[in-house]
Amino acid sequence: MDIQEINLLKKLRQAVIEDSSPDAEQLAYNAVEMGVNPLVALDEGLNSGISFVGEAFGRGEIFLPDLVMAAEAMKVGSSILLEKLKCEGIKRKPMGCLVIGTAAGDLHDIGKTIVATLFMAKGFQVYDLGMDVSASVFIDAVRRYTPDIVGISCLLTTTMHAQGDVIKELARAGLRPQVKVMVGGGPVTSEWAERIGADGYGADAFEAVVTAKRLLQLE
Repeated sequence: MDIQEINLLKKLRQAVIEDSSPDAEQLAYNAVEMGVNPLVALDEGLNSGISFVGEAFGRGEIFLPDLVMAAEAMKVGSSILLEKLKCEGIKRKPMGCLVIGTAAGDLHDIGKTIVATLFMAKGFQVYDLGMDVSASVFIDAVRRYTPDIVGISCLLTTTMHAQGDVIKELARAGLRPQVKVMVGGGPVTSEWAERIGADGYGADAFEAVVTAKRLLQLE
């Protein structure tokens, strides 16, 4: 790797740390044009940046808006590099597969998007179902993608019950034994997760990744 590539990776990392989606986008295109290995650009550039931001958030050194913008920069840059991988036929062996969505009746998206972005950064294949996702849509996604983990987010206390509904429907469909279920969101607690029969709970996106790796015995 020459000095030009090393400098580009540093700039990609910094674009995420500085919450700059335009820079992340342009630098990702530059990486493609320069012939930088997309996997290296992802791991040593963008992923390194979001990991730094996540640790800073965990220490209380930055706030949620900074984390949201950093995640968006990561997402913008990743989309370009992942498309390059696809065009070249390069397959990135995923650490695991996650299906994630916000519970039925809940239109809040930020927390779920941060979780999805961080899982992608850590090497997971992620299928983001969006907001207001019914139990039947979760069931269809499990059948289609055969994920290792289903993540159900919510921000409203009035939609917490929908997390439990998904778990019940997974059991009714005979799919519960083949997938781990994780829940999270503002009003959600570890006690609630245990009460509805979830396998894991994450207080934030970074705890969610740690919990997922533990559930899948990856660490």
